[in-house]
Order: sequence, then C-alpha cells, then structure tokens
Amino acid sequence: MKRPVPCPPTLPRLYSFRRCPYAMRARLGLLFAELQVELREVVLKNKPPQMLAISPKGTVPVLELVGNGGAGGVVIEESREIVEWALGQSDPQGLLQVDLASANALIDQNDNEFKHWLDRYKYADRYPELAQSEYRQRGEVFLQMLERALADHRYLLGDRISIADISLMPFVRQFAHVDQDVFYSLPYPHLQQWLRGWLAHPVFQQVMVKFPPWQEGDPVVVFP
Repeated sequence: MKRPVPCPPTLPRLYSFRRCPYAMRARLGLLFAELQVELREVVLKNKPPQMLAISPKGTVPVLELVGNGGAGGVVIEESREIVEWALGQSDPQGLLQVDLASANALIDQNDNEFKHWLDRYKYADRYPELAQSEYRQRGEVFLQMLERALADHRYLLGDRISIADISLMPFVRQFAHVDQDVFYSLPYPHLQQWLRGWLAHPVFQQVMVKFPPWQEGDPVVVFP
C-alpha cells in the first residue's frame, strides 16, 4: 500500500513595492529571519486585484500566509507585524535579544511622529503651511535622539543589530535622500556613519534588488 505523499509547503506571499520604506522594513525582517517568500512586486497605480481581495486598504506590504495547496490563510497587513512574525519564526542573529520596550518605543516614535514630518519634508509642495526647511527641522528632533544613541554604541540599542535598526533605517534613508547634500552637512556624524553602513550592507542591497511587476500567470519569484 502506497503512503500518501504530503503536499509541499506553499511559501507565504509578499505583496511589496521596492521603494516603500514600510516594504523595505518587511523585506529586511524576512532576510534577517532567513525566510523565503513568494514575492509579488506591486505597481501602486495598478494594484493587483488579488492583493486588494485580501487587503482592501490597498497599502504595501501585505503578507499572506498560504496553506498547503495554495489556499489563502492568515493575512498580515502591517510591516511591523510582518517583521515580528518573521523574527518570531527564526531569529538567527538575535535581533529580538534586546530591550523590546525600548525598541518598541523607538519604532512607535518613528511611525507616529517622525514619519509625519518626513512626509511633509519630502512632499513640501503638498503642505505649504510651513517651509520645507521647517519640516526638516521638526524631523531632526528625532534624528538628534538617534545621534545621541549612536554616540554610545554602534547600533541603536547596542553593539549588535536589533529590530529597531531594521525598522527605522528605511525611514532615515528616505529622509536623507530628500536632499543628501543637506543631510550629510548636518551635525549628526554617528547617524550618518550608521546610515552609510546600512546602505553598503549586503542584506540591504539584497532588499533593493529590482523585480518586474507581478501579473497573474507569471512564474513564481522566490525572495530571497
């Protein structure tokens, strides 16, 4: 009598957009967790109906934990929760082995305060209430706090990479890239060194590999 052959496990599906800092955060989490996903790169002006069917809010990243046989399962719609899920599955470099209360406080401030000023600094023409330089200065309050932390150790919460580093880095990068000449002229040498290190980090370079937009019927793209 033949034994039944189990269905091969189906990879989680990640809907992502390469340049979105939230999507970068999610991909960093998956890479540091050493987990593979089926990557579906999204064009934000033409979001696939398959993504909207599982996440009507229409923002990336979205991670669908797919059951055997390809049936849909749990959907994780927030980048922060994707990172926490991934590192909860596998954390070979110990990114969760830090003071999680401090890490969560930093991520909260990044997502709720710094991102507010970052958007206004980057898209100052949409927010004429203040000058772009004023929006930058409001955002710098957060950068000054990071600078003080990095003056004491290599990474935000110590001498090892933590969940705080991978969660904040894409947003600091976006702030810096609004005007790199201005950013690197600011009095934040430790933060600038930290960002340069991340931009050259092989894991981040893997995050930024370009993939064509996904369409139904395309071959599966496995990331990484």
